[in-house]
Amino acid sequence: MTASPDQFRELCDEARRAGRDVGFVPTMGDLHPGHTSLLKRARKECAFVALSVFVNPLQFDSPADLEAYPRVLDKDKAVAASLGIDLLFAPGERAMYASGQPEVTIDPGPLGERLEGTSRPGHFRGVLTVVAKLFNLAGRCRAYFGEKDAQQLALVRRMVRDLDLPVTVMSCPTVRELDGLAVSSRNARLSPEERRVAPVLFEALSEAATAIRQGERRAMVLRASMARRVGAEARAKLDYAAVVDDTTWEDLDEISGPARALVAARVGVSRLIDNLLLPWPEAAGMHNTSRGGR
Repeated sequence: MTASPDQFRELCDEARRAGRDVGFVPTMGDLHPGHTSLLKRARKECAFVALSVFVNPLQFDSPADLEAYPRVLDKDKAVAASLGIDLLFAPGERAMYASGQPEVTIDPGPLGERLEGTSRPGHFRGVLTVVAKLFNLAGRCRAYFGEKDAQQLALVRRMVRDLDLPVTVMSCPTVRELDGLAVSSRNARLSPEERRVAPVLFEALSEAATAIRQGERRAMVLRASMARRVGAEARAKLDYAAVVDDTTWEDLDEISGPARALVAARVGVSRLIDNLLLPWPEAAGMHNTSRGGR
């Protein structure tokens, strides 16, 4: 069933009072296999599953992108029903921001200004603000996020930790097409030729993983390799290629612990992102060396 904000809060509270643990999957709709993987895991692990569908204007830096974002609520309702989701929350903008643009927002901190934050100023402030509002409505729950948006996931975890929110953040693996392309609503905007090129992001990440397996530990070499691979495709325009510590998210010099490679590029009009946790064959007691000795 669908609900208003007050009904959403009350129904989640009612489920907990009945002894049912609440699983929550926040989305912007246009549900695809990546979303359904989150919903299926929540359905498996929780007695009560809530789904939100809200296209959040605060996280768009372009009015045209906001206008173009697909809104297909009837399709989303059918997907939710097919998966046995208990509660669908699909508020309008006025319901979420009754006074218009909020004066109080969530500061994402230094990480929010790097990588995606550099390319999309204000994006993570908008994301965390709406997620904080949704968490406040949902109450104590497990919230499910995909690893495709790894920086967003890291920031949500930090927000939950730093603000003592009663939420357990659950991460789920990236869902990919057969050729490696990460599933995304933006893929529908690719032309056939652009779709052929788009897996180059995953190919670049895979080359970095292969280099690690072969003994490469210099992050600058991995970054250069990813940049070359994306740059070899005329239709792809690299935004960034990065290698960060998977815990601190600091840029790395040398890799000697869990690290994540990230890449972003424009393919046609679509801006695509992807990331991969790099293989880590070393002893668990070792630590990465950040760029600049940080």
